[in-house]
Amino acid sequence: MTRSLVEKLKESLQAAVPILVIILILHFTVAPMPLDTLVLMLAGSVMLVIGLTLFSLGTDMAMMPMGEHVGSALLKSRNLPLLVSVLFVFGFIVTAAEPDLQVFAGQVASIPNLLLIIGIAMGVGLFLILATLRVLFRWKLRYMLMILYAITFIFAIFSSDYLAVAFDASAVTTGPITVPFLLAIGSGFVAISSSKNSNEDNFGICAICSIGPIIAVLLLGLFSDPSADDYQMVVESASGFSETVKLFANGLAHTLVEVLYVIVPILAIFLVFQVVKLKLSRTELVRIFVGLGYLLVGLTIFLTGVNKGFMAAAIYLGETMGALSFNWILVPLCLVIGACVVMAEPAVHVLTKQVEEITSGAISRGMMLFGMALGVGIAMSLAMLRMLLGISIWWILVPGFGLALLLTFFVPPIFVGIGFDSGGVAAGAMSAAFVLPFTIGVCNALGGNVVLDAFGVVGTIAMMPPITVQVMGVIYNIKLKKAARLEIEAEEADAEEAESEVEMLRRL
Repeated sequence: MTRSLVEKLKESLQAAVPILVIILILHFTVAPMPLDTLVLMLAGSVMLVIGLTLFSLGTDMAMMPMGEHVGSALLKSRNLPLLVSVLFVFGFIVTAAEPDLQVFAGQVASIPNLLLIIGIAMGVGLFLILATLRVLFRWKLRYMLMILYAITFIFAIFSSDYLAVAFDASAVTTGPITVPFLLAIGSGFVAISSSKNSNEDNFGICAICSIGPIIAVLLLGLFSDPSADDYQMVVESASGFSETVKLFANGLAHTLVEVLYVIVPILAIFLVFQVVKLKLSRTELVRIFVGLGYLLVGLTIFLTGVNKGFMAAAIYLGETMGALSFNWILVPLCLVIGACVVMAEPAVHVLTKQVEEITSGAISRGMMLFGMALGVGIAMSLAMLRMLLGISIWWILVPGFGLALLLTFFVPPIFVGIGFDSGGVAAGAMSAAFVLPFTIGVCNALGGNVVLDAFGVVGTIAMMPPITVQVMGVIYNIKLKKAARLEIEAEEADAEEAESEVEMLRRL
C-alpha cells in the first residue's frame, strides 16, 4: 500500500508541477497576480497533488473493479431488457448528479435549468445503451461515429447558435468518476467476450456517450431563443488567512456532498449486483470500500483545490494576457498550457494505464500522454486563435472532426476507440476550472461575446486527441507493416541460405 501511495504521489507531482511552474512564470513576468489570488492558487496546487494521489489509488482499488464486475455480470445475464434498463438508469442518474453539469446549466440562460439537465442526462443514458449494443452486436465503431457525427452536424445547421455550447456540454458530463466506471464496464464486457476483436470493443463507450449531450442541447436549442443567452461566472476570493481557510473549508463541505451525489448511484448499482449476482468475498469487498474512501476524500480535495484555487487565477491571467499589446503570444503559450493541463486530469491517468495494460505495452503510457498533451495544446491554441481573429467555430469543428473520422479508415480499429475516448477524458475538471475561465478572461479583455467566442474551447479540446492518437496509430501501423516485411525478408534470406548449404553438401 505504501509503495503504491508513493508511486501515485510521484505521478501527481509530475502532473501538477508543470502547470504550476507556468503560472508562476507568468506571475513573475507579464501578469503579476494579487497576493490573495496567488495564495489561493498555491493552496489549490497542494490540494490538487494530495487529491489526485488519493483519487488515483481509490480508482485502482474500487472504481475499476466495481465497473469490471458490473460489466461482466450484465453481459453474462444475456438479458437485454435488464441490460438496457440498468444502463439507462445509471447514465441518467449519474449525469444528472454531475456537479459541473449543475453549474453549466445555470449559465445557459435561454434554456431552463431542469430541462437542460434532464435533456443531457437522457442523452447520456440513451447513448450508453447504444454504445453497449455496439459491443453486443459487433457494430463497427468507425461507421457508428460517422453516422452519429453526421446527424450531429445536420442538427447544428438548424441550431448553430448552440453549437459551441453543445460541445462544451458534452465535455462537462464526462466527470472523473463516471469516466473510469464506464471504461471499467467496457473492460468487464471484454473479460467474458469470445470475440477475436475483444480489445477493440474495450474502447468507444465514452466516445459514443459524449455525443448524446451534444444532440440533446442542439435539439433543445431548436425551441429556444439564443438572444436570451448570457454567461456569468462567479469567482470567490479571500483576503487574509482566516478567510482563505474558511473559503476552502466551505468548499470541502460543499464538494463532499456533490461527490457523494455521484458515488452513491454507482455504489447502489454495484451493491444490487453484489447481492443478486456477484457474491464477492469479504476481503474483496473490504478492499473496494477502502478504495471508495480514498476516492471520496481524494476527489473532494482535488475538486476543491481546483475550483477554489485555480479559477480566480485563471480569469485574472486571461484578462491580463488578453489586454497585452502583444497578446498574439497567447497562441504559442496556450500550446504549453494545454499540454500541462491535460496531464493534471485524473481520468487521463486512468485511461493511459488501461491502454498500456490492454495493448501489452504496445501503446505505452508515455506515448499516450504525449499524444493527448500535444492534442490538447493544439486545441487551446486553435481556440485562442479563433477568438483573436473572430473565426467561426464551424471552421474548427467540422474540418477537425472530419479529419478524425477520415483517419479511422487508416488505423487499426483499437486506435479509433482509444482516440475518441481520449477526447472526452481530456476535457475534464481542469478544463472546466482553468481552461474555460482563462479563455473567458481573455474574451473579456478583448471585448468579445463569451457565449459565442469563449464557449467552444472545451469542445475543441475534445476534438484534438482523436486526431493525434490516430496519427500515432497510422505511425504504429506503418511500423507494424515494416516489421512484418522485414520478418518475411529475413525468413526468405534464411531459406535461401539453407538451400545454398544443401546444394553445397550435394556437390561434396
